[in-house]
Amino acid sequence: MMEVLVIRTQVQLSEAQLEALKAIAARWAVPIAELVRRGVDRVIAAEQELSMQERRRRARASFGKFRSGKHDLAERHDGYLAEAFEEDLP
Repeated sequence: MMEVLVIRTQVQLSEAQLEALKAIAARWAVPIAELVRRGVDRVIAAEQELSMQERRRRARASFGKFRSGKHDLAERHDGYLAEAFEEDLP
C-alpha cells in the first residue's frame, strides 16, 4: 500500500464556517481536517468533471465538420489507415 504524504497548511475560515464544521465533525466523529480534505477532494473532482464535460462538448461540436469523401469509411477505416501509413513510408 502506498503511503500518502500529508502536508500541513493553514486555512482562514469565517466564524460561521468554523462553527458549522465543528458541529458536522462532532456529528460524524471525524476531525475538522478530515472534513476539509473531503471538501478539497470534492472541488478537485468537480473541476475534473467539468473538464471532461468540456472535452465531450468539444467532441460533439466537431461531429460532421470533417468529411473524408469516403462513403465506406465506417466499414473500411482500418484499410484506409493502413494505406495512409504506407504513403508516409520512404
